[in-house]
Amino acid sequence: MITLVDYGVGNINAFVNVYKRLDVPVKIAKTRTDLIGAEKLILPGVGHFDHAMTQLNQSGMRETLDDLVLGGDIPVIGICVGMQMMAKSSDEGEMEGLGWIDAQVKIFDRKKIDYVTQLPHMGWNDVKPIKDLALFNGLEKDAIFYFLHSYYFECNCSEDILAVTDYGGEFTSAAHYKNRFGIQFHPEKSHHYGEVLLGNFAKLNVEENVTTKNYSQPAYTG
Repeated sequence: MITLVDYGVGNINAFVNVYKRLDVPVKIAKTRTDLIGAEKLILPGVGHFDHAMTQLNQSGMRETLDDLVLGGDIPVIGICVGMQMMAKSSDEGEMEGLGWIDAQVKIFDRKKIDYVTQLPHMGWNDVKPIKDLALFNGLEKDAIFYFLHSYYFECNCSEDILAVTDYGGEFTSAAHYKNRFGIQFHPEKSHHYGEVLLGNFAKLNVEENVTTKNYSQPAYTG
């Protein structure tokens, strides 16, 4: 059972439709009571960091989510701004993040981006996994995903970097720490590749062994 956290930010219906096609049971949580019995959580997000954090805090679900993720070790995946909220802070706002992963959210350095349209980073791009983890099963080669963001996730610990993408230099496009996952791209808008990833999350055993491959450190270091 997948529980989608609906705090007024994010395209919940798109995720519901994907999981219906995959024949995976899904539930929408709008209150703390709806979170009871959650087995896996998806925290979507779009828009401004502070607005998303405010919406989540006012939803009444914040404390219960902390209990489930930090105390109950329930697997969770944050998507786009949902990923950024899992960090400690963001250049985009003044509020504290959830702090579920030791990271900050930084704005891209326009001077390093050799494109006419520098920000936002919008459209399809490669995602290169740098760890052996079942979240990317079947997506190790030639997979592309849809991005729409001007800020990127900077892990303080390189071991938490799960995948990287190049946009004027490599940045963390997926992160992982214990039962917590974050992806900067939108799997719900990424057609077949996104469906494979969301299906992998539904089947994921977070206790499986994770080994690190050779990779280059993301270029953006704040």
